[in-house]
Amino acid sequence: MRIDEVKRQLEAFGVLDGYREFATSSATVELAAAAAGCEPGRIAKTLSFKTAEGPIVIVVMGTARIDNRKFKDQFKEKAKFPQGEEVESLIGHPIGGVCPFAVNEGVRVFLDLSLKAFDPVYPAAGAPNNAVCLSLADLERVTGGTWVDVCKQEAE
Repeated sequence: MRIDEVKRQLEAFGVLDGYREFATSSATVELAAAAAGCEPGRIAKTLSFKTAEGPIVIVVMGTARIDNRKFKDQFKEKAKFPQGEEVESLIGHPIGGVCPFAVNEGVRVFLDLSLKAFDPVYPAAGAPNNAVCLSLADLERVTGGTWVDVCKQEAE
């Protein structure tokens, strides 16, 4: 796990004070919301995909789901999730701790418009028991992420 690298990146951008480590798992949206004491939509889940141009992560609102048509329109191909251990080797973080910070070289970061329903948000921070509370402006600044619209929202 690259928690130290994540912390260094957060510190370099002056947002390490938002880092939280939990005594319980935060590996799912529901568990993360319970651990952080917030509604599930405020959890910024990071989804990983394999594309022809290499691996990407898309940070989305906790209750949002990928819209396959929007994904294909945006990236010109079908959404393909990496499987099992492939996630960590492609992205740099384990399942349950995938985050948009300290990712492997060449991994592109995208932020879905669904995130704009909440501010601040809680993305994972590289482990299945942590998160960082960030404003959307800080999330964009720290990740260098590009805004996209690839989700359909479901009711919480």
